[in-house]
Amino acid sequence: MKRIILLTTAATLAVGAVAAKENVVNVYNWSDYISEGILEKFEAETGIKVVYDVFDSNEVLEAKMLTGSSGYDVVVPTSDFLQRQIAAGAYQPLDKSKLPNLANMDAELMAGAAVYDPDNEYATIYMWGTTGIGYNVGAIAERLGEDYVVNSWELVFNPEIASKLADCGVTMLDAPTEMIPAAMNYLGLDPRSTDKADFEAAAALLESVRPYIRYFNSSQYINDLANGDICVSVGWSGDVFQALYRAEEAENGVEIGYVIPDEGALQWFDMMAIPVDAPHADNAHTFINFIMDAQVTADITNYVWYANGNAASMPMVDDEIKSNTGIFPTEAASEKLWSSQVYDARTDRIVTRLWTRVKTGQ
Repeated sequence: MKRIILLTTAATLAVGAVAAKENVVNVYNWSDYISEGILEKFEAETGIKVVYDVFDSNEVLEAKMLTGSSGYDVVVPTSDFLQRQIAAGAYQPLDKSKLPNLANMDAELMAGAAVYDPDNEYATIYMWGTTGIGYNVGAIAERLGEDYVVNSWELVFNPEIASKLADCGVTMLDAPTEMIPAAMNYLGLDPRSTDKADFEAAAALLESVRPYIRYFNSSQYINDLANGDICVSVGWSGDVFQALYRAEEAENGVEIGYVIPDEGALQWFDMMAIPVDAPHADNAHTFINFIMDAQVTADITNYVWYANGNAASMPMVDDEIKSNTGIFPTEAASEKLWSSQVYDARTDRIVTRLWTRVKTGQ
């Protein structure tokens, strides 16, 4: 048995050695988060083959990063998860000499991201956005009245209102580190609080509207909003705008809106990083530098409808997107945005347990 194990291990190592020599880059990104033709353009310009895989929750990515040996060369964690994973030794520092396009990045936004990654040592911004409310304009007017203005978290957190929308479909992100702080914010609590009593209050609020929530998912809502299969989603800004674009393209009569609630919302950064054991680190740097090209970044923003951190790209971003305050918030709205609080292991267990209770009712 030992001999078989040793032979198997040797064979695995040999395969790994061959894979490491291949001219490829293994990328792990969020679903629906890159424009058509970008990967093909990279391959044509560099001769490096892209193996592209997707996920739809930070928890899935984190499990792979903390386990190690994922085989990925470039991954895209959200800023608060990035910070925790850096502390765990999951990433290697960027070799900035291989990233000349860092000069394109917006200094102010990079400083914001540096709160999670001092000096931007391990990562650079891919895209950024807010977590707010996407909604079907017609369905809301039909159930709440033509005069009802969608501008508050009450749309999803007030049981009296949520109950009137249950028939047309209300959904939430399957993201406890976003949904629980949003509920805390609605209750007038600090969304960055780590007080267990505040978590409990938020969970109780979520449980009060749980009977009216159709599902918790972090990607399905894009198509469902676009098709008119649901009417309200707590979602990520660019995803909701992708749904809007798909509905317009389909000419199906579904009108979609997105709002950053007046009470405030989460601002997050999705960051490109290189795992510490990436098999093709040089190719990873080449890929990240390519993405930071001004035109490439603009093309991605114009396709996925997410704000980017690339100042040089802005002249090439569509005016329709640049002027959209749901994508690039007003100064007044920006003042009410909050950043994620990074939880320690104990707090993370509390939040996860409460979230499981909310979703399952147990």
